[in-house]
Amino acid sequence: MRRLRVALTFLNSPKLFRLIFFTMTTITSIKNPLIKKIIAYQSKSKERKADNVVLIEGKKETELAVSANIKFQKILFCPEIISETDVKLLVGKQFNTADVYDVSEEVFSKISYRETTGGLYIIGEIAEKKLSDLPVKDNSLFIILEAVEKPGNLGAICRIGDAAKVDGIIICDPHTDIYNPNSVRSSLGCVFSNNVVSTDFDSTIKWLRENGITSYAAELRASEFYHKYDYRGKTALVFGTEATGLTEKWIQNADHRIKIPMLGYIDSLNVSTSVSAMVFEALRQRNFYMK
Repeated sequence: MRRLRVALTFLNSPKLFRLIFFTMTTITSIKNPLIKKIIAYQSKSKERKADNVVLIEGKKETELAVSANIKFQKILFCPEIISETDVKLLVGKQFNTADVYDVSEEVFSKISYRETTGGLYIIGEIAEKKLSDLPVKDNSLFIILEAVEKPGNLGAICRIGDAAKVDGIIICDPHTDIYNPNSVRSSLGCVFSNNVVSTDFDSTIKWLRENGITSYAAELRASEFYHKYDYRGKTALVFGTEATGLTEKWIQNADHRIKIPMLGYIDSLNVSTSVSAMVFEALRQRNFYMK
């Protein structure tokens, strides 16, 4: 069912305004084509990538997507959970430019991953970044991940990147995509608040050298502990997968090889834990301040 809505928008002055007409569709069936499409996006990354979209679920994730100027194609909300007024406050002017749907509780429970998403679900357009988009300053700090394959790890590292306000997260030769729904969820939307770039090894090495960025490869066979180096200049911390670590090409081409002291029985940590330890050591050396 479609309903005609009218929005009153003031233009710089309460006396100058325009009327915006738009339609809102009510969805009450889980067999609705759009709902089927969303479910397909959730399980079939090829379809989502082919349509160049990202699924955004929840208030915090939406706020960060709005801040990152992600364009919203479709906005779905459950009025039993969140009011139309609150949706407008969250998404701003995009409420008048995207396709808007109010959905029943049954429909929303079908598309939502968890119960705490606040009744809001959005399909947005992906805005891919390139290495040339990354800001390079005298004290820039970057996280490089080689062949990351678990969306949960990528999401957790995006949260670390946001907390540390790094200048960029570079995914080299990825085995998962940045905007996998699990990456977005586990990052709480920090895939949007970070400068995240997906690229390859050769391009990254070339970019590091052209910009005078010192790279530090985290690997188990390194002889030096990570805290012995000075990370106050242009710095890139490089991490491999939990299963196999960094490939030999990264180990041989990085400027330095570093490791975390392991004093117990195990020889490695979860990659996001390792990233956190090293990134915040870099911040400690900068007195937790980055220009």
